[in-house]
Amino acid sequence: MKIRMDELIQSIGTAFDIVESRLLGASNNHGKRIAVLCSLMGKKLGLDNDEIKALITCALFHDNALTEYIQSELVKNDAQGNCFKLHCEYGQRNIERLPFKTDINGFVLYHHERADGSGLFGKREDEIPVGAQLIAIADFIDVSQHLQRFPVENIPLLQKEIEVQKGKRYTKTAADTMLSILNYDTIQSINDENINKTASQLLPVWEVEAQDEVLFCLADLTAKIIDYASVFTRKHSVQIANKAWLMSSYYNFDPTMQAKTYLAAAIHDLGKLYTPTEILEKPGKLDENEFNIIKDHVRGTYDLLSVITGFEDICRWASSHHEKLDGTGYCFGKKAEELDFISRLLACTDIYQAVCEERPYHPARSHTDTMQVLNSMSQKGFIDSSIVKDYDTVMAEYSLKDVPAPKII
Repeated sequence: MKIRMDELIQSIGTAFDIVESRLLGASNNHGKRIAVLCSLMGKKLGLDNDEIKALITCALFHDNALTEYIQSELVKNDAQGNCFKLHCEYGQRNIERLPFKTDINGFVLYHHERADGSGLFGKREDEIPVGAQLIAIADFIDVSQHLQRFPVENIPLLQKEIEVQKGKRYTKTAADTMLSILNYDTIQSINDENINKTASQLLPVWEVEAQDEVLFCLADLTAKIIDYASVFTRKHSVQIANKAWLMSSYYNFDPTMQAKTYLAAAIHDLGKLYTPTEILEKPGKLDENEFNIIKDHVRGTYDLLSVITGFEDICRWASSHHEKLDGTGYCFGKKAEELDFISRLLACTDIYQAVCEERPYHPARSHTDTMQVLNSMSQKGFIDSSIVKDYDTVMAEYSLKDVPAPKII
């Protein structure tokens, strides 16, 4: 079964929107509204299907560097303007990891530019890629006009304002194209009540095989963004994915199964983007309420991945990484007979990585020290003892070292 990339990027976009709302006060579904508006404008301009796919992905992920630049040491000392420049630079670097069939150069980098050259990088109208022009006008209008609840009777006023800003804030192409789609139906379709349905109906179907390079690159990008949610998880998802790939090679999984195992590992913590940073980085023991909030991240992962066609196995494995064989895990309380081999493998992988990496409550640990924890847990009947033994064999050479990424990344 093929995987629906369009559904996957929408789910990841949903998680990004929640982070942006929590950290910067952005409106709910911000990225999805930008993607829908860009899709409508792109079609007006006659873009082909591949160009639309690239444009809406950049639109959904235009703020993909949010967690990264907030955690950056540079941001702590730099002026706000440079902070925004970092956000654009990091975001462009990240999105360029995806192997699109069409050029996306500058789409994210220049999404805060203005036609008159007064933007962050001083680019004028004829120097800004059309994709960046469209994202810029959709982004600014959504933020400034609160399109999630925009009164339709104010559409004429908004249209006049766009005309006034043509050639100043907005390029002529962006302004004219936005005006051509800005009507009652569009505004109604992108409010919070309708945006999810609109996005599902409007964004083009995009199907890929599990081994497709674009899927691997998206998973790697998403893992890195999840990891930047805390200074103590900078390598967590990435290393779990790399370790899962290494173990699946050890077990001689076929290419499709190996790819799906990697994907499940890379985005197993997608729901953790909902978790407040102060809880992720708390140095002491979590209280009951805080621990319940942490546990909710697994449910969040399940909710985000369960709606993706072709992701059934990946969703099950990703959302089982805190289950235990005796049924005392979370969030579903599954028992041994309900946990297949890859679910057990990812549970062991998650524990191994959490134990060996530096955390607020413990330093980085060697392979030998990490295996003491895993062996203890297997003896108590929490995790699969055979997988624990295989981990001892395979991971010994990587003590206090990173496992390299698959060559396909």
